[in-house]
Amino acid sequence: MMKQPDSPGVLASDSSRENAAFRLFSVFNSKSVRSACYQLLLAALLIGLGYWLYHNVVANLHAQRIATGFDFLGQPANFAIGETLIPYSANDTYTRALLVGLLNTLYVTLCGIVLATLLGFIVGIGRVSKNWLLVKLCITWVELLRNVPVILHVIFWSMVIRNLPAPREAITLPGGFLTNRGLTFTVPAAHSGWLWTLLALFIGCLLALLVSLFARYWRERRSRVLPTGRINALLIVALPLLVWWLCGAPNELNQPALRGFNFRGGFTISPEFTALLLGISLYSSAYIAEIVRAGIQSVPKGQLEAARALSFSSWHVMRHVVLPQAMRVMVPPLASKYVSLAKNSSIAVVIGYPELANISNTMMSQTGQALEAIAIMMVVYLIISGTTSLLMNLFNRYVAIKER
Repeated sequence: MMKQPDSPGVLASDSSRENAAFRLFSVFNSKSVRSACYQLLLAALLIGLGYWLYHNVVANLHAQRIATGFDFLGQPANFAIGETLIPYSANDTYTRALLVGLLNTLYVTLCGIVLATLLGFIVGIGRVSKNWLLVKLCITWVELLRNVPVILHVIFWSMVIRNLPAPREAITLPGGFLTNRGLTFTVPAAHSGWLWTLLALFIGCLLALLVSLFARYWRERRSRVLPTGRINALLIVALPLLVWWLCGAPNELNQPALRGFNFRGGFTISPEFTALLLGISLYSSAYIAEIVRAGIQSVPKGQLEAARALSFSSWHVMRHVVLPQAMRVMVPPLASKYVSLAKNSSIAVVIGYPELANISNTMMSQTGQALEAIAIMMVVYLIISGTTSLLMNLFNRYVAIKER
């Protein structure tokens, strides 16, 4: 018997199956699809590993009869904190204690960034000076400070301050006293007018920033220059003075005076805060100085020659030609250095300054919640570092040269 040929329907179904298999093979043979599959597989492995680690830790903690969770944050802390920016007592909760530590960390970080930046820019500009002695001094500053571990900087300044005279033999300074218990100096007496003046200063600085942004937009779009110097001076200086005068022009001072074994009145910067601030600021200033030097030297020499040909002074060349172009090079490494400075504040545990890591260690020793305390510290430092990087990235966009 002769074999009957296949029907057209059967041939069509076989062809469609072959086309579907070919399309499926083509999809999985795509580089982007394979990359996505590998990433999903890696994510699944990481999630599985994380779950296994978490389950293992929880099982071990239960075996040792250690409770897990963050319920302990509502319990009384039962320990005092020597230096706080907000009211705190031993009867407050662990949450309040962590908030005190966080504020102290932010306080020393902000002060450290300002001080390190000022010193770094001064030394960095001195590194490219034509004065031989100034260049050698700046080189010595950089090489001496950056080659010593930051923890030794902090311990060194702590020991220096501890060996200062006692309050009865205090070193007299203009408007204050320096002792082994810190720096005590005269401050304005408590008055609501000073708070309003500080608020006016903050608003004036914010308005000055907005004016500078608008002036830059106006210069780039309309090729016209606005007198921002005078406007900013009015906003930053005249506005706070006007508010101070309207509030009654308070001028009473709170002066420190020796009472017993210590000074009373004025404002005192504690030895622990001073040692930590000097340690992390001086260490970071050496790196910032090198960043500034590299940024200045990255500016083409033709720009300098053109500025001098227009009879610009050295100050105007540095202010209007060199630094604006050098900032594009300096901002990314500056952001990394600021993040490092914020994390270096945790070294305060070696000298007793009550910042976040120090208070977390005390909380750990009292409650036994080591995993939760470390997780809180990790999240907080991650947020601080991420916020610092975000702000510096925004500033980097502001200083970047935009093509027309």
